[in-house]
Amino acid sequence: MGALDSGCFEVDLEDGVGWEEEEKENEATDQAASEIEPDADADSMRSIEEAVKVLLQGLGEDHQREGLRRTPQRVAKAFRGGTRGYKQNVKDSVQDALFPESGLNLGIGHGGGAGGLVVVRDINLFSYCESCLLPFSIKCHVGYIPSGGRVVGLSKLSRAADVFARRLQEPKRLASEICAALHSSIKPAGVAVALQCRHMKLPEDHSSDIDSTHSTISVSSRSGDFKEEKSSLWDDFSFLLRLRGVVIEREDTDNSHVYPWCPLRSQELPQSNGHCVRNTKNGKVSSRTAVSQSQASMVTAVSSILRSLGADPLRKELAGTPCRYVQWLLNFKSSNRDFDCGAKEGNVDGTSEMQTALNIPFFSLCEHHLLPFHGVVHIGYLIERGTTPIDQSALRSMVHFFSRKLQVQERLTRQIVEAVHSNFNGGAMVVVEARHNCMISRGIEKVGSNTATMAVLGRFSSDSKVKALFLQTIASNASSAV
Repeated sequence: MGALDSGCFEVDLEDGVGWEEEEKENEATDQAASEIEPDADADSMRSIEEAVKVLLQGLGEDHQREGLRRTPQRVAKAFRGGTRGYKQNVKDSVQDALFPESGLNLGIGHGGGAGGLVVVRDINLFSYCESCLLPFSIKCHVGYIPSGGRVVGLSKLSRAADVFARRLQEPKRLASEICAALHSSIKPAGVAVALQCRHMKLPEDHSSDIDSTHSTISVSSRSGDFKEEKSSLWDDFSFLLRLRGVVIEREDTDNSHVYPWCPLRSQELPQSNGHCVRNTKNGKVSSRTAVSQSQASMVTAVSSILRSLGADPLRKELAGTPCRYVQWLLNFKSSNRDFDCGAKEGNVDGTSEMQTALNIPFFSLCEHHLLPFHGVVHIGYLIERGTTPIDQSALRSMVHFFSRKLQVQERLTRQIVEAVHSNFNGGAMVVVEARHNCMISRGIEKVGSNTATMAVLGRFSSDSKVKALFLQTIASNASSAV
């Protein structure tokens, strides 16, 4: 938004046998657990809540303070909702939505379908990264070739994709699982799945590039007729995606991207024992020793969360996940220090002039759900003509100081404006624009939503012309990538 605007990863799909057997095992497990599920769910919730309290304590917080009292419960619900796919069955939801279509006769068109290709584009999903437990967003595109005179209800394609997204995932496996499940359950002539995944990462301190807060990757998976070398089906599928501005490069279909894609693993070097060590060129230490002994309880707490979600923390892909998640959280450890930008100025008279600092990127952690939110900060303040303004780097440091802790956007906005106003008493105004993962990965799940907050002090609260000038300055320099 502008400022102030409102691989082919092939798997054996022969008759879908492998996937069906796995689904049957899951069904049996779910059925066996159904009688005790209410108690099991309650125990799982309590276990996660207790683990979250340990994490809050490790961050120097009091989980009993106002604003954090219900955080353990909220975090537990978010994790449980984000991994509910483990208890869902694609086959049950899809097979009751297969409809006969008289125009799809055998021997006509691709795979016996008169129309040939069906593509549902731009399915917004989210998943939890199995390497670090941070949520990542997904734009999913699913195509299939009807066969046997049957078509599937279009909403079921997105539902099937969501089942597998609601598990601890990584993009290659997610694309492959969606493709395999649809091929097995609806028996088409072929399935194509393309994913555009966007993973949040912690930007470099004081980075001016808001795009540095994410890493992106495209992957795909194909089955049936889409895998035929002489077939044009994949080209047709790609063309229909390009109509929506989506480009899936040929090399992406071969999964030739650099692995791993998780930003918290991007500088780790694999070792033969299955662990990872940070690249020493960056001055980082081993992921096994990056957490001090005093934070060992936090790592144990995260392992407990994984077990409560039904995952095995000793599984190879999850071996370093608790440590990485703790490393992430420690970026937001509470501090009792106050910020002082060093500038002091008395009251400003009629000869004042406005100074601005726009599009300062920030990264913070919502204290209600322990989910990240990020965006940009716009600062305006009045100084007496001839007075040296606050250095831009000092304002960036100020934003960094207040954002790198458990926060809510309203408080962050107020704290920044108060800090600026305390140095220049003539007036200060702050506008913060942000995207919240808690709005995307839980609750109403509104992908693309954003939040803007405003705080004013001094002359900005009484002089409408000064306020309007600052807002117009923001609009004229709209480079926000929020």
